[in-house]
Parts: sequence; C-alpha cells; structure tokens
Amino acid sequence: MMLCHKLIYAAVALALTGCMVGPDYHRPATKLPASFSAAEATPASEQASLDLDAWWESFEDPVLNDLMKKAFADNVDIAKAVARIEEADAALREAGAALFPQIDMTGNAIRQKVTETGAFPIFPGVPVIRETYNLQLGTSFELDFWGRLRRAREAARAQALATYFAKDTVSLSLSGLVASNYLLLRSLEAQIAVSRETLKSREESLALTKRRLDGGVASILDVHQAEVSHSNLVAQLADLVRQREVIQHQLAVLTGDLELNVPASGDIHQLPSPPVPPAGLPSTLLEARPDIREAEQALISENAQIGVAKAALFPSITLTANYGGESANLNRLLESPSRVWTTGLGLNLPIFNAGRLSARVDQATARQKQALSTYQSSIQTAFKEVKDALVAVRQSREREEALKVSQESAKKALEVSENRYKSGYSAYLDVLDSQRVYNDAVLAFIQSRQARLTATVDLFKALGGGWKTAQYEQPDRHASK
Repeated sequence: MMLCHKLIYAAVALALTGCMVGPDYHRPATKLPASFSAAEATPASEQASLDLDAWWESFEDPVLNDLMKKAFADNVDIAKAVARIEEADAALREAGAALFPQIDMTGNAIRQKVTETGAFPIFPGVPVIRETYNLQLGTSFELDFWGRLRRAREAARAQALATYFAKDTVSLSLSGLVASNYLLLRSLEAQIAVSRETLKSREESLALTKRRLDGGVASILDVHQAEVSHSNLVAQLADLVRQREVIQHQLAVLTGDLELNVPASGDIHQLPSPPVPPAGLPSTLLEARPDIREAEQALISENAQIGVAKAALFPSITLTANYGGESANLNRLLESPSRVWTTGLGLNLPIFNAGRLSARVDQATARQKQALSTYQSSIQTAFKEVKDALVAVRQSREREEALKVSQESAKKALEVSENRYKSGYSAYLDVLDSQRVYNDAVLAFIQSRQARLTATVDLFKALGGGWKTAQYEQPDRHASK
C-alpha cells in the first residue's frame, strides 16, 4: 500500500512539472512596408486623429446613428455571431475542466436469493435471501505529463477568441453596409430633388414653347423636342424613386426592421467629410483589424493542435480512486467497518499503430501551414484594401472639386442658351442640349459626393474602424476575456 501511494505522489509531482510537446506559438514575420506611402495620403488640412468604435458618428447624422443602433440590436448575422461566441466559451470551459479530476458518486442496492439445491449446500442459519448496499465516490484523473490537455485548452481558448473577433468582423461589415446604403439613399434623394426641380423647369419650357408656337414664333419641331425632353426626365425620376425604395428595403433587412421607413430628409451636401489618416501611417495598424486577429487566433489554435497530436505518441498515465462503504445492512453502510477503497495507477503506452498517430501529427502540421497561409494572405489583402481606400478618398475628392466647377459652368451655359432662345438668336435644340448637360452635371456632382463619402467608409472598414495619430495603436478589447 505504501508503495502504491509513493507511486501516485511521484506521478502527480512529475505531472505538475511536466513539459508540453509541440511548438510554442510565435507571431510570424510579415513582409510589409513599414508605412503607407505619403503619395496616398490626404492634404494636411484634412488630416485628423480618430479613435472611435462608433466611427460613423463622425458623419454627424442622427438618422444614421439610429439605424446603426437598430442594426446592432436586431441583425440576424450579429445574433448568429453571438451564439457562436457562447458555443466557443462553453467549449473552452469543457477543455479547461479536463485539467481537473472528475468525481462521481455511484451506489446500488441488491436483493437476491441464492439456490438451495446447488453444488454447495446451504448451511443451517445462513439466509438464502441476501441484501447488499454499496455507496462510493470515484475519481479518474489523467496526468498531463506531455501537455496534451494544456495544448487542447490553448487551442480552445484561441478558438473562443477567434469567435469574438469574428463577431467584430461581422459588426464592422454590418456598419459599413448600413453606412454605404444610407449614403446611397441620401444621394438618391438629392438626385430626386434635383430631377423634380428640373422637371418643373422643363414643364415651364414646354408651356413656353407651346405659347411661342401659338404666336407663330416657334415651330412644331420645338414643341416635340420639348415633349421628348420632358418625358425622358419623367422616366429618369421614376427610376430614381425605384432605386431609393430598393435601398430602403435593404436597410430594413440590415436593421431587422422590415417596416423601416427612413424619412426623406437631410441633404448629402450637408454631411461632413470625416477625417482621414495622415501620411506615414504605420502598416502595423492592420494588426488591429478583427479579421486579421481572427485569422491569427485560428493559427494559434492549429499550432496548439500539433502538440495535442504529438502528445498521443507518448505514454499516458491515469490515476483512479474509489472510496465508500459496502454492507449487507443499510443502517451500517456508513460505519467504519463497512469502509471500502481502492487506488490505482493506469499506464497506456503506444507500441504499434501502423503509423496512425504519426499521420495525425502530419495532418495537424498541414492544417497549421494552411492557417499560416490564410493569416499571411489576410494581412496582404488588408494592406491592399487600405492602399486602395486611401487612393479612392484622395481621387474622389479631386473628382468632386472638378465636377463642382463643371456644374457651375453648365448652369451658366444653360442661362445663356435660354436667353439667346428667348431673344431669337439660337434654336431650341441649343436649350435642350444645355438642359441635358446641366442635369447630367448636377447628378454627377451629387454622385461624386456620395462616392467620396463611401470611399471614407471603405477606409474606416479597411483600418478596422479607427486609428490614433499619437500612438498608432488600438486597444485589445478581448485581452481580458
């Protein structure tokens, strides 16, 4: 008995100081430029720092803020991501519980009659009906010599963290979709307002042309041309209204409010341009992107699984123990003479398995390599997305400035052509052409404004939501989880 106790104590001491097989995780080096080039930055007058979880608040639009609140509260994709977090947390608790002994209580009560005509006679006074009562506490505990259980817990923890970052990725994508669709909605409303104002002008032009026809000043050709221009604008307006309704339906799905009715108010020209990052922004900011952090946690998990597979190549030792009571009388079950106990030490040593365990190590290693490639690819893709977004913000700003000049010139040309037509110096075809050019210029300017704001949204998404110009770092929201 003393020898058994000594073996158990020695095994426990060895387990507490045991090593962990398999590679320890080290973040892979990435071959990226140290910072984003200055050529892609925005002029210094527009540079500013931003460190917001709610980055959309920089648009200073209460309707957009309300839409975001609804989206985060009722979106089905967010609800699914939260459920995955709950599942991963439960799996982590299960993996952690394997590091502790499992204690079970077992009990039974048996009443049986033995044969009286068997090979062995029943002596007088010996009862043929017998009762046995048993109650025991039992435990079984695998000594984690090689770190199999600890590696499994490491993998489960990484998987749990990955689900948190997956939710952040869903949230970032959702906020980007809501913002982009909302900006498109406001752009369409501005285009509808311009088209209706232009329609009034063309109705007046059509009426004027008809009066000039009655007065013998204009020809029937001028009237028909005015009618075509008027009808085309009516068709254009109908299509813009259709597009707005479709976008509103999309917002209804994103917010989980299928009866959503966004009030037709607000002007896209009144929305401020949020700040954009300055030149020399370090590429290490990409490490804060939730999709990259999710990919890294997946890599950590697969790296730990190599240790789990390697530990299976080594002997496993299990401690077992039972303690309780057994008696023929229920009222004496807990008395000292009825005490029973057992202790044991189990050893399982793989001898021959035709390479099955080694194959599992190779499989785990291959999965780790796949996860590494995914992680590196996600960083490269993120770097490209930021560079693309920076260029889009800069070029859309220049395009908007050019289209603003074009709009002003088209308006002046329209006024000149209308005055010349009224004075009889030019044909009505010149007026129609000027009206078309001016209408196209106004719509193009509105669309460029929307494109500039949408490019800013894409930049926020590419950077993971914000940045700090002072420290260039993001807080780890899940470090304590």
